[in-house]
Amino acid sequence: MDLGIANRHAILAASSSGLGLACAQSLAREGVNVVLNGRDEQRLEAAADALRAETSVLVATVAGDIGNPATRAALVAACPAPDILVTNNAGPPPGVFSQWERDDWIAAVDANMLAPLLLIRDVLDGMVERGFGRIINITSAMVKTPHSAMSLSHAARTGLTSVCKGLSRDVASANVTINNILPERIDTGRQREMAELAVAFKGITLDEAYAQIAATIAAGRLGRPEEVGDACAFLCSAQASYISGQNLHLDGGSYPGVW
Repeated sequence: MDLGIANRHAILAASSSGLGLACAQSLAREGVNVVLNGRDEQRLEAAADALRAETSVLVATVAGDIGNPATRAALVAACPAPDILVTNNAGPPPGVFSQWERDDWIAAVDANMLAPLLLIRDVLDGMVERGFGRIINITSAMVKTPHSAMSLSHAARTGLTSVCKGLSRDVASANVTINNILPERIDTGRQREMAELAVAFKGITLDEAYAQIAATIAAGRLGRPEEVGDACAFLCSAQASYISGQNLHLDGGSYPGVW
C-alpha cells in the first residue's frame, strides 16, 4: 500500500534508538524526510548515518533533550513546516509511591507531559494552516492499565492523552490528526532495563526474566520495534485521515478491556 506521504517532513523526538528510531525508519522507508533527535550525540549521528545508507530521504539531526526549550526550538528550526510530529521521551523508572517526592512528580510531568505538549503547540497551527498534519504520541499501555510502580510514568502520560483528546476534536476538520500509540513489552533497550530489574530483585537469569515477561503477553512473545514503527507510519498516512483522538494498543492482544 502506498501511504501517500512520500516527500513529507517529520520531526521525531527521542529517535536515536528504540521505538522513536523504529518510527523514523518506517517513515523514511515511505519516503518521508526526517529530523532525528536524541541526547547522546554519537548514537544520534550513528542512527542518522544508518538511515541515510538505507534510504534516499533527507535525514537531519538535533541533539538534546526535548524538555529543554532550546532543543525544541532547534527541532522546529530544522523542520519549520513539519507534516508529521512523533513525540517520545524516556519514561521515569519504576518505584514505590511512598518514596516519591514532589521533585520526582514534577520531573515526570515535565518530561512526559509538558515537553510533548509544548512541541505540539509549536507545530500545530502550521499544520492546520497547511491542511495536513499527523501527530503521534508514543505513550504507554499503563495509561489504560495503571500499575502503582509505574505511577510517575502513567500519571504524566495520562495528562498528555487527555489534553490531546481535546485538541484532536479542534483540528480534525483541517485534516490534522492526533493519536497515541500505547506500547507494552516491546523488545527494546527499555524492556531490557525492566528485565535486568527483575534479575536483580528476583535472583533469576536474564533469559528467565524475558520468559516471564513474554508469559504476561497474550501473543506469548515480546513485540518487535518495527511493528510499532509500521503502525506509526500507517497512522501518519493519507488513508488514516479519519482516525483521530485514538489510543492504539500495541501489546500482543493483552489489554483486557473493551475500550
